[in-house]
Parts: sequence; C-alpha cells; structure tokens
Amino acid sequence: MTRRARDWTLHPGVRLGRRCTVGPYCVLGEPPRDAGDGDLPTIIGADAVIRSHTVVYAGNRIGRRLQTGHRVMIRESNEIGDDVSIGTGTVIEHHVTIGRGVRIHSNAFIPEFSVLEEGCWIGPNVVFTNAKYPLSPRAKTELRGPVVEKGAKVGANSTLLPGVRIGAGALVGAGSVVVKDVAPGTVVAGNPARRLKDVRDLPYA
Repeated sequence: MTRRARDWTLHPGVRLGRRCTVGPYCVLGEPPRDAGDGDLPTIIGADAVIRSHTVVYAGNRIGRRLQTGHRVMIRESNEIGDDVSIGTGTVIEHHVTIGRGVRIHSNAFIPEFSVLEEGCWIGPNVVFTNAKYPLSPRAKTELRGPVVEKGAKVGANSTLLPGVRIGAGALVGAGSVVVKDVAPGTVVAGNPARRLKDVRDLPYA
C-alpha cells in the first residue's frame, strides 16, 4: 500500500537510506505504466536531499548524497552514482546511466539511453536528443542517447544530437549544437559545433 509521510508519497518497494531529507509534495517510487505498484525496487542512498515536488519513478538505483532541486523528474530504471546533483526543473528519462559526482544544472533534458560518466558537468537548459528520425516507425527501437565522458563539460543552452560522444575532459561552449563526436580534451563551439582549441590552452588550464 502506498504510504503518505507528512506531505510526500512513498510507494511500496522504496528503500530510503538513513538521514535523507524529503521535501513537501515529493513522490518516491511512482510505478511506470507497465509495472504494478511495488513491482520494481527503488533504492535511494543515505544523506539524499530531495527537494519539493520531485518525482522519482520506481526501479531506480541511486547512490549516496543525491541532491535535487525543486520539480525534478527522474523516470524509471536509471543507474545513478554517489554525489550526483540534479538542478531544478530537470528531466531525466528512463534507462539513463549517471556516474559519480555528475552535476546537472537546472532545466536540462536527458533522454533515454544517455550516459553521463563520472565528474561530467551539464549546464542549464542543455538538451540531449536520442531520436535521429523522430517520425520514423522505428524511432522507438533506434534510440541512441549521447555519451558524455569523464570530466567533460557542456555549456548552457547547448544541444547534443543522438549518439554523439563528448570525449573525456572536453568542453562544449554555451549555445552549441553538437552534431558529431568531440575528441577528448578539445574545446568546441558554434552551430554546428567546431573545434576551437585544446582545453590545455585555456587560461585556467
């Protein structure tokens, strides 16, 4: 039976770690359309801070010290590591892999089958896409999310096309449209994004 604790909702099958803080009007363990209430176990590690109006669907495995902003949506069956931060208004779709220490800022969209490796940084209003031909009859069977490798950074308002790979330590400048893979350690910007220099040549490197 679904349980209401104060002013938030805890569905069956949710294992909430110690010392977690859950804000008002959150929903934890919401079953997806093809599952019953409590069918999919949901694990949220210790010391999470889940702010108001966040919804976490069932089947997620989330590490310790998760932090969400307000009105975050995390769909089902994701793997999320320790020390991940997800900003206000961000949507994480299902079957996404997020590594340890990833920072996702506000109002980002991360669709199915995306991979965010350890320590990468996603700026506000970034949009990932995963359907190369959205109106194709086979669109749902050919989804390919972007891959952002370890320590890479994607600047605000950028768009990543389906299946592109952002190499380790690379930097995507704000407002870019990334249509092809970005080599590790490089800086790209523009529409379409083009290589400008190496990260090691930046003043702060």
